[in-house]
Amino acid sequence: MTNRLRGATAAVGIGLSDCGIVPDHTQYDHMAQAMHRALADAGLKKSDIDGVFCVAMHGDIPILLTCEYLGLKPKVMESTMTGGSSFVNFMQWAALALEADLCENALILFGSDLRSGAGKLIIPDHPWEAMYKPRNPPVSYALAAARHMHEYGTTRQQLAEVAVAARGWAQMNPAAMMQDPLSIDDVLNARMLVDPLSILDCCLVTDGGGAVIMTRADRAKDFPHPPAYLLGVAAEHSHASIAQMDDLTVTAAARSGPRAFEMAGLKPSDVDVLELYDAFTINTIMFLEDLGYCVKGEGGAFVENGAIAPGGKLPVNTNGGGLSCVHPGMYGIFLMIEAIEQLRGQAGKRQIDSAEVALVQGNGGTFSSEVTALLGSAATV
Repeated sequence: MTNRLRGATAAVGIGLSDCGIVPDHTQYDHMAQAMHRALADAGLKKSDIDGVFCVAMHGDIPILLTCEYLGLKPKVMESTMTGGSSFVNFMQWAALALEADLCENALILFGSDLRSGAGKLIIPDHPWEAMYKPRNPPVSYALAAARHMHEYGTTRQQLAEVAVAARGWAQMNPAAMMQDPLSIDDVLNARMLVDPLSILDCCLVTDGGGAVIMTRADRAKDFPHPPAYLLGVAAEHSHASIAQMDDLTVTAAARSGPRAFEMAGLKPSDVDVLELYDAFTINTIMFLEDLGYCVKGEGGAFVENGAIAPGGKLPVNTNGGGLSCVHPGMYGIFLMIEAIEQLRGQAGKRQIDSAEVALVQGNGGTFSSEVTALLGSAATV
């Protein structure tokens, strides 16, 4: 039986704030700029927004502070924090609110001044870990990478392939922060941050913000740009502390992925472009395995020889990812925006020909929360 949320809602507006190093913007300035650009993209007024879904890097009640700053008075508001996966998770809740007629136009929003301002990325340490003073999140992801290397023979060179592929896509994206060429040797010879991850195996620290506007499918065709329909979405949680992860080489995407594909009525081979949360190079390898693109343990071999780089067999992180494009502490909304641009055919030099289905994989905490979403063009509904 077809899930009633399949194709019931669509993204009709997107906006990016100025990203990179933006010293004169607070997190709320980034939100405001991204929102206004999304409104212009959708041909809407601020008064048309009656659902708001957001979290922020700092502030105890971000949904209230954000709505006050932006002059929004929504009927529906949601601010559940699941880390960088929050925004992909909001697609699910926005779809439910829209389908239930609780609101007409839902705004998913994020902004951060992590690089230049008062923002600070904080991963809480649990009491049984705090005594070791871990440098999180890199320590936790390095632990997973080391285990994957031990179990399956994954190499640092294979991890480096992920960073080099991301840089190749970034060089095709004028909005990406990092444009310089990057080689495997560059990654291998970079300063080690937490063994086995060098600084080039780790995401950027930037400023930036993004906004996505969703509405019901019966209204979506009335907007200026082609809608990106939500075909399937699923969220899974596995742990908070990395020490409680059942298997350091298997993420909860192994559960969220199949559920999202089932809702969408699709399989991995139906996807034209993948946007995977690459906070670290190991993420991309493990997500490719857990989402069914290769068997467990073969992710390293899968990405070799530029397989996920421009011109490779599988387009992955086509904006340059968190490794080379933008990462202001939480990255999920930028995955969504890139997927939508690809489905619209608006991605410029990095555009994937005839892209009809895009997969977005949100990740929060230290592989703690995973949310998979499948978006499609009009041809898929």
